[in-house]
Amino acid sequence: MPQTESTLLQLDRPVASDVKAASSWLSWVFLAAVIIVIYGPILVDLASDWWNLPDTSYGMLVPPLAGYIAWKRKRLTLSFPAAPSLTGLLWIAGACLTLLIGRLGAEFFLSRISIVILLTGLVYTFWGKERLRTLVFPLLLLATMVPLPVIVFNQLAAPLQLFASQVSTRVAQFFGVSVFQDGNIIQLATTTLGVEEACSGLRSLSALIVMALLLGFLLCERPLTRVILLAMALPIAVFVNVARVSGTAIMADYNPQLAMGFYHTFSGWLVFLLGIALVFATSRLLRNILEPSI
Repeated sequence: MPQTESTLLQLDRPVASDVKAASSWLSWVFLAAVIIVIYGPILVDLASDWWNLPDTSYGMLVPPLAGYIAWKRKRLTLSFPAAPSLTGLLWIAGACLTLLIGRLGAEFFLSRISIVILLTGLVYTFWGKERLRTLVFPLLLLATMVPLPVIVFNQLAAPLQLFASQVSTRVAQFFGVSVFQDGNIIQLATTTLGVEEACSGLRSLSALIVMALLLGFLLCERPLTRVILLAMALPIAVFVNVARVSGTAIMADYNPQLAMGFYHTFSGWLVFLLGIALVFATSRLLRNILEPSI
């Protein structure tokens, strides 16, 4: 082969490689642009809820936490070779279907959760099953940024309100307070307390679920331990809110203005910190019982 032809072939290879790399980057940019166009309004609306609704404000911390954990595990993720799989397209199709149902039915939860399903499908499609396994926890954590569906919240709130009212009444009576309970209304000698949805435990449940997931990931090794810890988030949330209502009822019997003012506001933060402490204590207890040799 003449030297000029050999030189031309050597020059063509880097050019072809650069063209292929540029084409790959353009494909990713195009894909990112499509996702932003589709999910941009949905994510802006979700961020607005985080900012304006105190019950969902924990959601602002979830994406940075999930991203940080995924970044810290990048060596583990990249230690597995990329194995693109067409099975991931089923997840992407499921995300699109979930988004469509959510938009047609005006169900915010489905529209918002579909982006987590989409991310799962993209990882599965382009990176494969093994790399996806290393990212299961960040994706699961990311799903908690979406508030519960309204229909689920309403179905659970009423029974938990009634339960909190009944238990708080019994606790107040145990401490010698003259009290009568009618539904979610607690009647004292000097005032009347209404146990609202905020006292059902559901509003602190999401934040405690996030805490249980994080502590399970950081402190526990076995999946069973993590699942039990996650399941304990609900009774802990209910317990701390029952403690708040009981304390309010006892305090209101002595000083209604103090109970409805400073104590009511302060106890909201106090029981939340108590819930976090109980989740942490539960994680340590479960680890000592179920993972003594680890």
